[in-house]
Amino acid sequence: MQGFNKYYPPDWVPESGSLNAYNGKHALGDRARKLDKGILIVRFELPYNIWCDNCKNHIGQGVRYNAEKSKVGMYYTTPILNFRCKCHLCQHWFEIRTDPANTRYVVHSGARQQNSEWDPAENGGVVLDTPTDPDNPPDAFEALERTETKKVRALSAAGQLHALEELQSARWSDPYAASKALRSSFRKEKTIRVASEGRAEGVRTKYALGDRITKEDLRTPAREVVDEESREWEAAKRERERREAIKMGKRKREGEQVGWREEKRPPPSSSTSTSSRTGKKAPLALTAKSLATKRPSKAVQSLAERVRLNSALKADPFRNGVSVGKLKSRELEGAVVVGKRADGPA
Repeated sequence: MQGFNKYYPPDWVPESGSLNAYNGKHALGDRARKLDKGILIVRFELPYNIWCDNCKNHIGQGVRYNAEKSKVGMYYTTPILNFRCKCHLCQHWFEIRTDPANTRYVVHSGARQQNSEWDPAENGGVVLDTPTDPDNPPDAFEALERTETKKVRALSAAGQLHALEELQSARWSDPYAASKALRSSFRKEKTIRVASEGRAEGVRTKYALGDRITKEDLRTPAREVVDEESREWEAAKRERERREAIKMGKRKREGEQVGWREEKRPPPSSSTSTSSRTGKKAPLALTAKSLATKRPSKAVQSLAERVRLNSALKADPFRNGVSVGKLKSRELEGAVVVGKRADGPA
């Protein structure tokens, strides 16, 4: 296993060298498994579209392969590299080599390049160099005229550059004076701008024109959504306030009605004096207090007495040695015994 985090096993000694040498591994790992043959495994990307010679399928530009990189020659001092790749569609090998003489890649075997050449000058590209035709050398007079034109253009540009340099040197010969002039102009412009804004604010205040329109006031989809949510929230708030107002109004009306009843209720002294003066009985207010103090009727008294005696009989049928029949004849004439009626069985 390749060592990580500088871990050294207990049996390692400095004479063993590096961890890679001690473990018999290369620093590049599995990519260097064919390094003894001069082959290194690299990630290679196709520079253009190609056609596989075996399966006749099209392979697009930019497809990447684990290619076997090797050196196959030299162009002066520049090595010529060979990239051997396996087609992912048919497992067929093809080779692409570098061409330092023409600064390009060429298909060496196993595939063929799709010809889609284009002129950089016609398509707005950058032309690096102008190819020369050895059979038709360029016109010497044309080359001389082009050279003279370039010289005149360079001299005119140099004169303009010198003029600009002199202007900048004269303008900034005294940095303090230039800075003072700039600050003075800034102060004047600021005074004019502040006065103008003040007059505009005064006019808006005088005629109630409102604030200026800002970018936040422009109608945008996001702004519409925010405004719609604000309107819904305001509507919900008004509905809640309306319901609370209705509840408060009901409570207030109930309180007023209770107070009105209390005010309308005549005091006992006034009713007594009025009845004594007129000779008529004053109407009694039907309240809980008056019902409590009012004398119960004869029927109510009879019913209460029956219930009391029935309860006593339920607890003690032979009260003071008197049988139920004798008690009925003496005390419970017409009374209802619990679970029975006086006129017969229940």
